[in-house]
Amino acid sequence: MSTNSALTFKISHTSQDSAARTGCLFTPHGVIRTPVFMPVGTQATVKAVKPQELEELGAEILLSNTYHLMLRPGEEIVAQAGGLHRFMAWEHPILTDSGGFQVMSLAALRRISDEGVAFRSHLSGEALFLSPERAIEIENALGADIIMALDECPPYPCSPTEARTSAERTLRWAQRSLRAHQRRADQALFGITQGSIYPEVRRFSAQETAALPFDGYAIGGLSVGEPKACFGPLLDETLPWLPGDKPRYVMGVGTPDLILEGVLRGVDMFDCVYPTRIARNGSAMSRYGRLNLRNARWEREFGPMDPECDCFVCRTFSAAYLHHLVVCKEILGAELLSYHNLYFLTHFMAELRKAIEADRLLLFAQAFLETYHQGLS
Repeated sequence: MSTNSALTFKISHTSQDSAARTGCLFTPHGVIRTPVFMPVGTQATVKAVKPQELEELGAEILLSNTYHLMLRPGEEIVAQAGGLHRFMAWEHPILTDSGGFQVMSLAALRRISDEGVAFRSHLSGEALFLSPERAIEIENALGADIIMALDECPPYPCSPTEARTSAERTLRWAQRSLRAHQRRADQALFGITQGSIYPEVRRFSAQETAALPFDGYAIGGLSVGEPKACFGPLLDETLPWLPGDKPRYVMGVGTPDLILEGVLRGVDMFDCVYPTRIARNGSAMSRYGRLNLRNARWEREFGPMDPECDCFVCRTFSAAYLHHLVVCKEILGAELLSYHNLYFLTHFMAELRKAIEADRLLLFAQAFLETYHQGLS
């Protein structure tokens, strides 16, 4: 068991057929059962899904983003509103990302140095500066239960030298983030490992970050365009060096196949915009892969979109109706598919926890992936 005043992590069961484990994260705003998927509410809202719907579908923690909330409405306004939980009417745990990934994506608008990142707002063009200390200051003001240290996420592709340079800089920023953290009593701070696709850099980053007294450890840079086949091997180069008694988080991963790969190796936490993004584009998640509701095959399908799903959407609406909403670009279509996709992932994680507890995760994974890769449309 790993404990401090802000967070307690208790491992409940370690699988006999893999490195997978179940556990509980105890935070000031509630308990999170792991392994867990965290819906992304970048700007203090999960797109097209209300807070009470998130509770209803079983979400236990949400993720918001420091970079976007710094720009608008500003951390001062959020703090004056009583903190992020009260501001967005979500009284359960929240994690805030530091903004490192967003900074990476603004390559044309930013300049990185050891001091931090000078960049221009993508909204107004205003010149801004984000240092490790400034990122922690913003996250302290926002008041999430778990906050992330600022990292430099290298783009893919990059050279081994560039990957090593960014990993070393991320490590220096991690040390500064720890020194800057002012709300240790009610906010856990996680460090982030990097290294692009280079095993030796991944090992270095994991070993050095694990030596620092973080409350949890994240693996970044594994969803930036690199080949999918890299995912498992790079986790194998990273996870053995991270403390086993603290939560381990792979950032930006939200498809069932990659979540399974991570869970089998002992990852506890995942997040991604994938389920809500594809919903807004007319697609649903299922055991049979991604369902494209734009396809004409759904036009006269008067049964449920996913007969194996018992969510509100699948119990209430026909696939033909959802197809109609998507084709007509009705807002309700995006809302219903977003709800379904988050329900699917939340309950998928519950199935994984049950399989781990029963020491049958490998069998579950094999059966699930055989069906998942068949696809329906």
